[in-house]
Amino acid sequence: MPKFQAHPDDADDVRDLLARHKGLSHLRVRRRADTLIIESGPDDDPVRHARFRRVTVGLWILDAATHTGHWESTLHRALLPKLVEILLQEYPWLVSKAG
Repeated sequence: MPKFQAHPDDADDVRDLLARHKGLSHLRVRRRADTLIIESGPDDDPVRHARFRRVTVGLWILDAATHTGHWESTLHRALLPKLVEILLQEYPWLVSKAG
């Protein structure tokens, strides 16, 4: 099965969607292969919060970072803007600023 790569525009779209919400300025979006990773903290030791994995041309899956450094699927699969909405509404603790 072919992998669908994340495009630079996809990362820009997520950055724009996050920027519309107060209190999320600590977050950044990094693109890697078929994923967009939401992280914060120093570049050399980032804190991973969530990621979006591209599974088809238009569909993505939302994964949550665990305290052990692994990824766990939330089982949400949708278009990217909808997944950002789901992340912010149903999993706000994943993107909140620690401390």
